[in-house]
Amino acid sequence: MSGETDLNKLIGSMQPVLSESEYVFAMVEKATPVLLAKLAPLGTFYEKEGLTVIVLKANADVSGLAYQGVFQCITLNVHSSLAAVGLTAAVSTALTQQNISANVVAAYYHDHIFVPIAKAKQALTCLQNLAKEAT
Repeated sequence: MSGETDLNKLIGSMQPVLSESEYVFAMVEKATPVLLAKLAPLGTFYEKEGLTVIVLKANADVSGLAYQGVFQCITLNVHSSLAAVGLTAAVSTALTQQNISANVVAAYYHDHIFVPIAKAKQALTCLQNLAKEAT
């Protein structure tokens, strides 16, 4: 099942939804199966310095992981193709104009935008307005 590639359709039909959960990004130097099971990461990415994990703040706190910043996740709820061009740029530009940082994770079906918790509701409104303007 392929996703949408037309930028105007993507923006106009995205339905941003804000997660209630609090997430953090942390680095794990020695990722053991036991630690990963305990952390239950939402996402991971291997870098030369170690394994980056996106985890619930509560799981990081219990495990004693260091992190900077707490985020909420906005899921765009439009099946975007991994080959689509411009969606990340459009979302990032809209959030930049509101001085909101965005950590974007593209998954198979949807894009997920991690924004600072203090600006999460503002970010949601910004993306909802972006979608309305495109229709």
